[in-house]
Amino acid sequence: MFRYAAEAPNLLGRCMPVHFILEVVQGSSRPAMPIVFVFLLAACAMLGQSVDSLPPPVARQVSFQRDIEPILRTRCLACHGPAQQMSGLRLDAREAALRGGYSGAVIVPGNSAASKLIHRVAGLHGLMVMPPAGPRLSAADIALLRAWIDQGAEWPEPAAKASASEGQPKSAHWAFQPVRRPAIPVVGNSAWVRNPIDAFVLSQLEKRGIQPSPEAGRNTLLRRVYLDLIGLPPTPEEIAEFVNDASPGAYERVVDRLLASPHFGERWARPWLDRARYADSDGYEKDWVRPWAWRYRRWVIEALNRDLSFDQFTIRQIAGDLLPAAGIEERVATGFHRQTLTNREGGVDNKQFEFEAAVDRTNTVATAWLGLTMGCAQCHDHKYDPISQKDYYSLFAFFENLEEVDIDAPIPGEIGPWLKSRDRYRAERERLLSEYKVPELQPAWEKRMLEAAANPGKWTDWDLAWDCLLKLTEGGDGEKIIRKPPELRTERERDVLTDHFIRNYHFAVGPKEYERVRFKELDEKLRALRQRYPQLSQAMTVEERPSAQPCRLRIRGDYRALGIPVEPDVPAVLPGLKKAKGQRPTRLDLARWIASPENPLTARVAVNWVWQELFGRGIVRSPEDFGTRGEAPSHPELLDWLASEFVEKGWSLKSLIRSIVLSATYRQSSAVRSDLQTADPNNALLARQARLRLPAELIRDAALHAGGLLALDQIGGKSIRPPQPDGVVELGYGKRDKSAWPESQGADKYRRGLYIHFQRTTPYPLLVNFDAPKGTVAQCRRERSNTALQALNLLNDEVFVEAAQGLAYRAVSEARPEFARRLERAYLYALARPPSPQEVEKIQAAYQRQLALYDQDLEAARKLAPALLPHVSRSEFAAWVWVASVLLNLDEFITRE
Repeated sequence: MFRYAAEAPNLLGRCMPVHFILEVVQGSSRPAMPIVFVFLLAACAMLGQSVDSLPPPVARQVSFQRDIEPILRTRCLACHGPAQQMSGLRLDAREAALRGGYSGAVIVPGNSAASKLIHRVAGLHGLMVMPPAGPRLSAADIALLRAWIDQGAEWPEPAAKASASEGQPKSAHWAFQPVRRPAIPVVGNSAWVRNPIDAFVLSQLEKRGIQPSPEAGRNTLLRRVYLDLIGLPPTPEEIAEFVNDASPGAYERVVDRLLASPHFGERWARPWLDRARYADSDGYEKDWVRPWAWRYRRWVIEALNRDLSFDQFTIRQIAGDLLPAAGIEERVATGFHRQTLTNREGGVDNKQFEFEAAVDRTNTVATAWLGLTMGCAQCHDHKYDPISQKDYYSLFAFFENLEEVDIDAPIPGEIGPWLKSRDRYRAERERLLSEYKVPELQPAWEKRMLEAAANPGKWTDWDLAWDCLLKLTEGGDGEKIIRKPPELRTERERDVLTDHFIRNYHFAVGPKEYERVRFKELDEKLRALRQRYPQLSQAMTVEERPSAQPCRLRIRGDYRALGIPVEPDVPAVLPGLKKAKGQRPTRLDLARWIASPENPLTARVAVNWVWQELFGRGIVRSPEDFGTRGEAPSHPELLDWLASEFVEKGWSLKSLIRSIVLSATYRQSSAVRSDLQTADPNNALLARQARLRLPAELIRDAALHAGGLLALDQIGGKSIRPPQPDGVVELGYGKRDKSAWPESQGADKYRRGLYIHFQRTTPYPLLVNFDAPKGTVAQCRRERSNTALQALNLLNDEVFVEAAQGLAYRAVSEARPEFARRLERAYLYALARPPSPQEVEKIQAAYQRQLALYDQDLEAARKLAPALLPHVSRSEFAAWVWVASVLLNLDEFITRE
């Protein structure tokens, strides 16, 4: 009983007959006992059943039409017939029935005792009884089935046959149909139309008698397009230049300048990184830092800045390592696959987490590029979309044989200094290792480690400790390195293993304080040495294992329950994969198929993503789900026109964005209209622009930009750690303190929010408060909540206080002493517009009240205004800081109009 108790969750999931569970839940006349105990007793009873307990086959000749077909038709075909094939099993035709389902053949002609069909209907070996609902098959029915199978399972014609198209039928759902370029609609108000986008939008509005909104004011339009294209507000000088430029094409010139800005890639990288589930740490309990995750982020930024065509953007991330003559950057792009969570707990089952990583990669690729909820088919056929479990594992097969590899990936300027100093660095390192006798001590340690790695499941406490430590090496690849023959290890791998040995030597020699102190001292010296000499950046990448293992479907999604073999392929509902005859399709074949014009989903999903960023909602409001349970497109013809245009113009994201932001639809005012409250309350028809709360990172960027603090010189680079409240780091694994969050210094402290280090278990509070994703799964759209924590963040966070001080300084130092002039300067920096006379009057009155308070409390003034400026008293400066803080807390400031 106790042995089975440990397996209770699995038993309850796969062994309980439905009628037995209902009997226990609904009550019976038998004496009451704990329900779990009843379940366990039933499970034990079923596990005890054997083939010998089966009803014997009938002793006569069985007729399929008379005896067997009625049983199959009435009790089996609802789940295993032409309408659906649960677990891949179809029982309305002989060929399909003998082929079996995802767990293999269920009928063995001539041997009913070995046939899974009989095991299922009888409930042998702890299997869930079939059929799962209604009364069980009688002993007489089982006896007939046994005799039929023993007599050869004959299935004479004309019996019901499977349809001509075996497997999943094609779907009539709109998203799975080929992209067709529609004709541009003819509209009545043609003067409003600036490009074909407007014709599609206006056509829908005119059918409902709705007029579009007028164009937004020039200040509003300029701030909008700046925030949408580069994620930064315009400066007062840029505002003045645009507002005063009445020449034709002024707006178009602004758009082209912004598209060419290096900050374009920073702005548009963020939503893509949401889809890639980017983070700077592993996740799970220990959540170790990934020091080189940023290298993939840098690749994304640069790819967007140079307008790498979206098909190549796709191919390189999915299979850049397989491209002919793949270089470092193509391999860096595969860092997309390394964003999956990594569990480095001691004693974990590596096979399980390799499987989980492949599942995550399968689901993420399907969501990010195809807009499909493929993950629903990991355990069973998709309940709503035409995606079978076999389809899922066919896609999964492309990712099951990936090897995680860290490579040197130097950025410009690193190789020269590294080459010049490399010999000196290596010599000093070897001298230190010899001084502490590391070459003499390490081999025995490696032998013990290899013994532990070679005997999983036979752990002593010592071995279990080493299993844990193996996973804590840089990149979590300690076990892979230790299994490599020493002569085949790279220099980096040798260094990783040696450093790991030094940091954990005391485990091998026992708790000798002297040895512990000595090797701690050596570790510190090696770290300092590494800091003194230039090093090459590295990147987290993937590559194919040399010998790919065949993929098998996992029954019920359990990595241990191997089903039928599957070949790499794409969902049957979509156009087929082009593959060489007789050759196994590769991940590169998959990537090229995803990025092909024949695939009806990728272009639609991509243009919908861009549209969502510029209007707050996609043409398809469920960007992660283009399936039958997702929302239908609000403008289906526009979606297909954009998709076809996108492909025809070389998959250029910048060209697509330019077309949209130049449209009259995009330029509309976002002012709420009373006539739309009933006709189109959700603004799906786009009779106006949307007011959008800025993403978390852009709120911080805008505040620092307004205060003149934002550091914009460097594009890409390592993640930063800005100041954050006490207590956040301590929430993470172990006894962490502030040393786990070393605050960035100098200009790094003020870099863009895109570069903030994202620790999955304890993320930077601003990001959490303003709805940044958790970085655990692909997220195709951000929610926009409204909470009190957000107001407190903007008011009290050290970053925003400092931004208010910077904005106050700019207002006081850059404008004439008159209050109205200084306030106008502050407004232009914060809101990209001058204040109205009413606003000047109200804010000046509030300023005077604050000034009087600070005159009476100089200590409070000193805290808010730590520096004493010429020609301004400390109280005046503090009052201006208060005014600046008010502006940075306005809804208008954190909103894109």
